Amino acid sequence: MDLLPRIPADRQVINAYGDGGFRISGKHWTEPVLVFPGQTIAWTATSFAEVSLASLEPVFQVTPAVELLLLGCGPSIAFVPKALRAEVKARGVVIEALDTGAACRTYNLLMGEGRRVAAALIPV
Repeated sequence: MDLLPRIPADRQVINAYGDGGFRISGKHWTEPVLVFPGQTIAWTATSFAEVSLASLEPVFQVTPAVELLLLGCGPSIAFVPKALRAEVKARGVVIEALDTGAACRTYNLLMGEGRRVAAALIPV
């Protein structure tokens, strides 16, 4: 029995993380990134303290719309401030904070299931 779904070749898969960067669908990134099923882009927030509604604006611009944003906070989880959580929710997106490793693994799983998920990742 195959427990993992077949992932289409055009999807962004997080292959590795650590050492200050990521390997996503074979490309090496050395900065924070926003990962969507169809593309990966550099992200302006370099630390959890810099995460804001403005820094997350690209999340609200993609098509199809994102339902769930996984926030990879770095080496450990942090709590998303209530005001930011409410602002993101008002834009139609649920935000969940995880350590970066957990965010990478969860993104791959949900994306493979066809969910409308994105990951905002701070390197570890």
